[in-house]
Amino acid sequence: MLDADTLRRYLLDALPGSEVELNDTTGTGDHFEARVISPAFTGKTMVEQHQLVYAPLQQWLKSGELHALALKTYSPEQWKKLGPR
Repeated sequence: MLDADTLRRYLLDALPGSEVELNDTTGTGDHFEARVISPAFTGKTMVEQHQLVYAPLQQWLKSGELHALALKTYSPEQWKKLGPR
């Protein structure tokens, strides 16, 4: 069973300088939702941003240990435009 801290560490290692928020949506350690704000996303399409997030998690996605990952990704500029939350 995966936990949010493990996934967060992998994402932060792959995307330095990012802000990563992860939630286990079912409590079973295989369905998560993530919000990732990263300078690496600047100038990238949403698909490219998601590919950057999925890449370091491939071992768990391929094995099925990570069954679902709902993503919201933003560059810092995109996040700033959304305003206070």
